[in-house]
Amino acid sequence: MDKTTEIMFSEKDVGKNLYRKITYYTLAIEQDVLAKDKDEADKLFLDNGGIDHSQINHEITETKNGVENYMVDANYLESGKTNYVGQVAYTDDEFAKEDGDVEINDMKDESPFKDYKENVLKEDSDIDIALNLEAEEQLGK
Repeated sequence: MDKTTEIMFSEKDVGKNLYRKITYYTLAIEQDVLAKDKDEADKLFLDNGGIDHSQINHEITETKNGVENYMVDANYLESGKTNYVGQVAYTDDEFAKEDGDVEINDMKDESPFKDYKENVLKEDSDIDIALNLEAEEQLGK
């Protein structure tokens, strides 16, 4: 058999013509990632996102009534810019911190990420300072 095509043919097909058509499809992949900033997000998308090219094979195509695959391929064309969606924040609930209830808040401005422990320790120390100042005022210091 000739390796020009995957189509099976025999002497009963003498006189028929073999046709090939390339069809280009646009595939959009929209992915999300949590990152400390846009640069880290871009690196994560580049290193860990995108398309699994091993899945681009004959199984994603339709072949019937004599139509067979010659080639299946996917090529990178372009991508949009990385857009800020929102920030992980505590929900608007008085017990959110205590319960660990968080959400993506799209009303928060994009800001550089600070380590969670750093934020918690700073918050606790600010509270401690406020409590100490209040206690000192009550004692007349």
